[in-house]
Amino acid sequence: MLKGIPKIISPELLKVLAEMGHGDEIVIGDGNFPGQSVNKNCIRCDGHGVPELLEAILQLFPLDTYQKPVYIMAKTPGDTVETPIWDEYAKIIKPHTDEEIEQIERFKFYDRAKEAYAVVMTGESALYANVILKKGVVK
Repeated sequence: MLKGIPKIISPELLKVLAEMGHGDEIVIGDGNFPGQSVNKNCIRCDGHGVPELLEAILQLFPLDTYQKPVYIMAKTPGDTVETPIWDEYAKIIKPHTDEEIEQIERFKFYDRAKEAYAVVMTGESALYANVILKKGVVK
């Protein structure tokens, strides 16, 4: 065990976060996200939701200050599903960046996930709960 590491961060996830460099991206996917299909570096965090993983990762991971650091999957046009989880993300992310969260169209999000350093799969049941974080410089 290590001190100061949130208990929700598995050894595998900690290794990936440490390996990532400035500008690398990590996807935190909800329970419906096709993580294994889009990225071979897929970490399972079943049983956990995105908000608690987001909070834990941001304790260890600086967000980029040179480019937009946070992206979410936009709702498909015409979809009327509510997305209150986005408000939760904004509250979690606010202390870490002044940048607004940017929405990305679903298939562009998938394409970006293919290029991400890793995908973290969660058990999150909220729809459109997928988020991408761009790592910043550790000072």
